[in-house]
Amino acid sequence: MPNWCDPLGLALGVALDRLVADPQSPAHPVAVFGRAAARLEKSLYGDDRARGVLHVAVCVGGAAGLGVLAMKVPGRPARTALTALATWAVLGGTTLAREGAHMSDALEAGDLERARDRLPHLCGRDPSGLDAKELARATVESLAENTSDAVVAPLFWGAVAGVPGLLAYRAINTLDAMIGHRSPRYERFGWAAARLDDVANYVPARVTGVLTVLTAPDPAEARAVLRRDGHRHPSPNAGQCESAFAGGLGVTLGGENVYGGRTESRPTMGDGPRPDVQDIRRAVDLTRAVSLAAAGAAVVTAWCLRRAFRR
Repeated sequence: MPNWCDPLGLALGVALDRLVADPQSPAHPVAVFGRAAARLEKSLYGDDRARGVLHVAVCVGGAAGLGVLAMKVPGRPARTALTALATWAVLGGTTLAREGAHMSDALEAGDLERARDRLPHLCGRDPSGLDAKELARATVESLAENTSDAVVAPLFWGAVAGVPGLLAYRAINTLDAMIGHRSPRYERFGWAAARLDDVANYVPARVTGVLTVLTAPDPAEARAVLRRDGHRHPSPNAGQCESAFAGGLGVTLGGENVYGGRTESRPTMGDGPRPDVQDIRRAVDLTRAVSLAAAGAAVVTAWCLRRAFRR
């Protein structure tokens, strides 16, 4: 598998994401995968875990298998090109930062309705009753968590497992977003998707925490809050990212969130004030810094693995 690791392809894919980002097109590979997974769900759905496991196995196995076939094309230039395209397809760092900037623009202009309309682009939280400060908190928390999901995790799996790792990870993360949430329909059927997403993100979330400490405006506080509060989030992974962002930005994250009429009360992380509008741009800058560090680390890791396992 390390022979599939292509540092040049990863670097080119990161550059493509920076230049092109995610085009809002039904032909985008992730959108195509989502429609295929939804059609398969209609055929396989049942209110039990076994059917959910089968659904995940087919979707993720199919994505990984496609990656394996892609890496069998002859010629290193062709494999590099495929790695670059796959990396571009699964990365979302540029779009994530832009969404954060759009939220900042709306809130700085005092346009709450525009900000509420944009929040679903970042998270599933109900924006209808949120004021400017709560919208700012939701944005900072989403930037922190999605820096791992949209950037660090795909680059990690691309570095260690090439195109199969890139495609399998994006399939896992997409399924979690589609069926991994708590609801009567997906309590059992979505169990496998949610648990597999936890496993796939376990190492990347902790890498995100470390990279945040290294790039944050206040590294010492980021490290202290990460160590103290990283385990307090109900998610085994999101807390690593959000606590490091909270410490690095000098704010407090966490609290009461509403998702589709369901309220969750989460422990707080950090020692500073609640995020305000001006903190969104600081969070966007931190997201970009962590993303750049992750790209560099992924390229170096892929290069080292290729050399170590060269035959």
